[in-house]
Amino acid sequence: MASTTFQLSRDSFGKLTLTTADGLVHEGVVPVRAFPIQSPERGISMVLHDGREVAWIDYLGELPTALRTLVQDELDGREFMPEIVHIGSVSSYATPCTWHVKTDRGDTHFVLKGEEDIRRIGAASLLVADSHGIHFLVRDMFGIDKHSRKILDRFL
Repeated sequence: MASTTFQLSRDSFGKLTLTTADGLVHEGVVPVRAFPIQSPERGISMVLHDGREVAWIDYLGELPTALRTLVQDELDGREFMPEIVHIGSVSSYATPCTWHVKTDRGDTHFVLKGEEDIRRIGAASLLVADSHGIHFLVRDMFGIDKHSRKILDRFL
């Protein structure tokens, strides 16, 4: 389905309800990004609880403001992936170790269990998983500051 052939609203429980152009109503739909790191604004599938797709959004920016706001609010509520902008220190270069970082959501620290918890995503991005399963994104490991890059190099 094209991105403009449906309407969205919230039901009394706060869940998204999608109504197709032909009047079919789908309750409890959830937006899911096809490429959450490399292209977060493109390719968003509206799926039901069983994973069945009921609508497709080619580009989030092309939606009318009200629809875009509903989809973005839902995505923001479901996704939590802070972006590391600076690595202040690590407790050790052997794992497990505690990382003290500055993210786009504030300063924090987490435990890295093992080097295998740092995964490359594309040519320049990294995904770092902490001991609780929270994922932190390093969008550009080559563009991050020199101090942070030096620490990353010890783990890669």
